[in-house]
Amino acid sequence: MLTRHLKCHSLVKRHPCRYCGKGFNDTFDLKRHMRTHTGIRPYRCELCEKAFTQRCSLESHLRKIHGVLQQYAYRQRRSKIFVCEDCGFTSGRPDEYFMHVRQHHPGSPALRRYYRKHIQDNAPAQHKLSPFMLYPAASFYM
Repeated sequence: MLTRHLKCHSLVKRHPCRYCGKGFNDTFDLKRHMRTHTGIRPYRCELCEKAFTQRCSLESHLRKIHGVLQQYAYRQRRSKIFVCEDCGFTSGRPDEYFMHVRQHHPGSPALRRYYRKHIQDNAPAQHKLSPFMLYPAASFYM
């Protein structure tokens, strides 16, 4: 966490926002910032339906408005959600998220990242997927 924090003080910002040009040193920070432009609010309060761009904002809302205190044990991870940054679709299941992006946003960079991270790394050698399975139209350009 310290290493990640120290990056924010660097003068070189490797990840610029395509909407306003503000720079970030961490892709997570850029993704969070982009939601201010896209209006995507994936964290929804189940008690009043108010939605937030960040999980910490939802947790603060739950505590201040509804008196709900989140209790996490030391080093306990919260459940991960997968967020489509193109339309706001959310899922707790990576396979469902992958299918959504593949069907609705086939040109999304998230699809390539997901493919590298979740499929290629976990598949046995004989079951590695070809990028052509992700981009069926790519055969037109060969």
